[in-house]
This record gives sequence, C-alpha cells and structure tokens, in this order.
Amino acid sequence: ETYPLLKTDPNIYFCGNAEGRDVPKGNFDVVVCDGFVGNVVLKFAEGLAKTILGLIREEIRGAGLMAKLGALLLMPTLRHLGKRLDVREYGGAPLLGVNGCCVIGHGSSDAKSIASAIGVTVSYVNGKVLDQIRDALAKEEEETGRV
Repeated sequence: ETYPLLKTDPNIYFCGNAEGRDVPKGNFDVVVCDGFVGNVVLKFAEGLAKTILGLIREEIRGAGLMAKLGALLLMPTLRHLGKRLDVREYGGAPLLGVNGCCVIGHGSSDAKSIASAIGVTVSYVNGKVLDQIRDALAKEEEETGRV
C-alpha cells in the first residue's frame, strides 16, 4: 500500500526501494525500514568503517618506508576521512514519531559521543525541526486528506 502512495506524492522525491548496497552511497536522504533491519544495517556500517580504518592503520604500520612516507603525505586526508566515519562525531539521531525532541545515542557512547548528541539536539531544537515536521504533515493532510 505504501509504495504507490509515496511514488505518486508530488511533495516528495521518492526513489523507490533501496538495495542494501545503495544505502552507504548517499543516494537517499531517508531510508525507512523496521527497527530490527535498521539496527542491523547501522551496526554493520559502524563495524565496517571501524574495521577498514583499523586495516589501513595496520597496513601502514607494517609497511616499508615508502608506504609510510606516502601515508604521511595522506595524513590530512586520512584524518578527515576518519572524522567523517567516526560515529562519535554525530553522537545520535532524532527519534521521529515522538511528540517532542528525542535524540537517541548508542549504548556504548563515550563523552565525545554524548557531547555530539547534545549538539545534534540543540540543532534540532534551534532549527525548529519538530515544528517543520508538524507543518508538513498538516499541509499534507489538508491537501490530500491523509498523512
């Protein structure tokens, strides 16, 4: 039932069903799934990013002088990449469907993660995201009779 409604709604850009391989490419702003699948995808992505960064570090440490010099030249880029892949930089994500501002963090969050989650919460509140969602849903209901 949902697919045709989303596909024909002129107010959203609906891309269709997402394949697992498409999720990390950034082709979608939102991927909707049930909680179990979403949690598996999230944990897998976190683990994969951590593993790849660890493998890169391991390879550089065990490499020869030329590879280490190359890594030294790449260090600013590698640091930037590491920061983009570090879940602690984001700290949490808004839980939608709650009548209020609720940001969910990871159970193993450290101080940096919690500080980042607080930053996400402040941005969410200052950006009046909840009001924007309410307004968009009210407009949708007014125009189509459904939400």
